[in-house]
Amino acid sequence: MKEQFIYYLWENRLLYVDLKTTEGEEVTIYSVGNRNFDSGADFINARIKIGEVFWVGQVEIHVRSSDWFRHNHQNDDNYKNVILHVVYENDIDTIKIPTLEIKGKFDVSLFHNYNSFLLSKSWIPCGEFVGGVQNLTLVSWFDRMLIEHLERECKDLDFKLKNNCYDWEQTYYQRLMRYFGLKVNNDSFEYLSRILPLHIILKHLDNELYVDAMFFGCAGFLENDFEDGYPNLLKREFRMLKSKFDLRVMPLSNWKFLRLRPPNFPTIRIAQMSRIITRNGNMFSRIRDSNNIEDLYDIFNVELCDYWDNHFQFDKVSKVKRKKILGKTAVDSVMINAIVPMLFHYGYTHSMDCYKEKAMCFLENIEAEDNLIIRNFKKSGLYFQNAFQTQAALYMYKYYCCRRRCLECRIYCLLSRRCSE
Repeated sequence: MKEQFIYYLWENRLLYVDLKTTEGEEVTIYSVGNRNFDSGADFINARIKIGEVFWVGQVEIHVRSSDWFRHNHQNDDNYKNVILHVVYENDIDTIKIPTLEIKGKFDVSLFHNYNSFLLSKSWIPCGEFVGGVQNLTLVSWFDRMLIEHLERECKDLDFKLKNNCYDWEQTYYQRLMRYFGLKVNNDSFEYLSRILPLHIILKHLDNELYVDAMFFGCAGFLENDFEDGYPNLLKREFRMLKSKFDLRVMPLSNWKFLRLRPPNFPTIRIAQMSRIITRNGNMFSRIRDSNNIEDLYDIFNVELCDYWDNHFQFDKVSKVKRKKILGKTAVDSVMINAIVPMLFHYGYTHSMDCYKEKAMCFLENIEAEDNLIIRNFKKSGLYFQNAFQTQAALYMYKYYCCRRRCLECRIYCLLSRRCSE
């Protein structure tokens, strides 16, 4: 028996109705209360009648009543308002708080179902059954998962916003840079955004060569000697700009090329980012005020200078000559991971639901993602219409499925009851 299973029984009111304390007093539950994730008892604001007395307070849950002393609750003021101690087994009688022993007070098949899910050899505990869940249940649950996901992102963004003195443009720039470089170069792109702040770039928006020089110079790509004229020109300009703005230079070893397709090389992505910024300047205000997702796609519709038509790196000529344009999948990834969380966070911070709703609406208009986890869900019978649903599913997988938090999952609750019928 685990405490999590008792939480599940209590929160979903799955105990039988003829409940009595270990002292023989009748227990009537009017409200199980709210789950408490901070210090203190497991549930707060519960409303319970014990005997002839109506109580409002906290409920603490343990597998055994002796756990109260094992956890040292008797010396913790956070537990002084506990009105009921709910345990699976009452193994001691020295606790003065009313105790409810639930052994034999619930349908044992619920416990067997729970164990069978945890012992499942499927890629997720409910992998064999999840395809049969009604769409209405999934839609409702995915709504909650997406909100949880975006609110979790808000915590990280709030920390970065404070570090940037609440500069929304700089914070968006950093977020955009991080998710512009693919997973393998995420940290390097974010570090580049910190040593090359947006306000310095904005001083030279009218000069593409200067902006290119600052990006490639700070990234460490201009430290070598070159044969081609373009990188030598950038190197000369960066020497002046580095002195003017006291710019720092990253170690070239920070950048990863191995196993990347050439269009995703950091050199190409840096060149594209440079052009995106010189073309758009401050982007977050445009994103915030836009109501059309096509306007957002237009931000990333840029072309590089002719040098990159037949190069993926400096001084290395490519056999194939073509324009380096960001593909839709790459732009979708940036929209999902940078634009949507920032827009949602803006609404969250300013208590303006219109921006939060706009962020989720944008997700509904982005194609469903395609990765290993999403493909596994499809094999299990779940299909997704858009990025709203895939983001919810990915969050559910990471924070519920992988952590075996089945008892907190609405899908499990539905499947468990179905198995018990």
